[in-house]
Amino acid sequence: MQEGKFSKTARQVAIRRAAHQLLDHPRVLDDPLALLIIGYEAAEELQSNPKEDHSFSRAFRAFMAARSRCAEDELARAVGHGVSQYVVLGAGLDTFAYRNPHPGLRVFEVDHPATQAWKYEQLRAAAIPIPPSLTFVPIDFERQTLEDGFERSGFNANAAAFFSWLGVTPYLTREACMTTLSLIARMPAGSGVVFDFAVDPALLNPGQRMALDALSKRVAAAGEPFQLFFDPGKLEDELKSLGFHRIEFLKAEQINARYFNDRKDGLLVRGGLGHLMGAWV
Repeated sequence: MQEGKFSKTARQVAIRRAAHQLLDHPRVLDDPLALLIIGYEAAEELQSNPKEDHSFSRAFRAFMAARSRCAEDELARAVGHGVSQYVVLGAGLDTFAYRNPHPGLRVFEVDHPATQAWKYEQLRAAAIPIPPSLTFVPIDFERQTLEDGFERSGFNANAAAFFSWLGVTPYLTREACMTTLSLIARMPAGSGVVFDFAVDPALLNPGQRMALDALSKRVAAAGEPFQLFFDPGKLEDELKSLGFHRIEFLKAEQINARYFNDRKDGLLVRGGLGHLMGAWV
């Protein structure tokens, strides 16, 4: 994040989710607010000239849709087991809180103050009402802990909660990332998190490294460079050592089997860029 500026990568992710609503049928993520929240001009440009048909854009769009769908699926399971708090870490222009289908579920959107201020303006311009079940929690992960942000939010640290953390960890320092995961691991039983992460380039094949390099250059040019990479096996061990009892690692193959099986349009996650981890207390 550049000081005082909203996240440009969050805007691009939101545009990808909106493109999914227009270009892909059936949809993996059904989000009727996706086109509204990106703003009138961005929506008009996307509808008139999608620019989303080459293979990298399609694969990246597939992952954006799948990771949000996975988080919302796991949330639904958690709610079914009695969880009544949902924390969206690095919420960007995520729209779940404004189409929340779970009565009684409190939603906490955690994000950088500048990005939250921008989102508020996007919501106002789109006439999307802010529900009473939603609380904004402004926090800079590099300067504050999640505990700091929760102190004044009404979040109940003594009750189970589900967390999603999408499109954030590659931009953090290792200390900031592990501090947040450690806090989640100390939550009451039944709590959990789904997050995505970047794989250590040394573990990727040449084609995957080329794709990662291309993406890294794009986000660096936006002022938000990647700086954190993981070895998935070692990450699983670290999560267990923090106190998580159940771990699920989804590579592209598992994501495609879950969300893109038997599609006729060829939409799927490709290469080594899309990885999801689920961890439960």
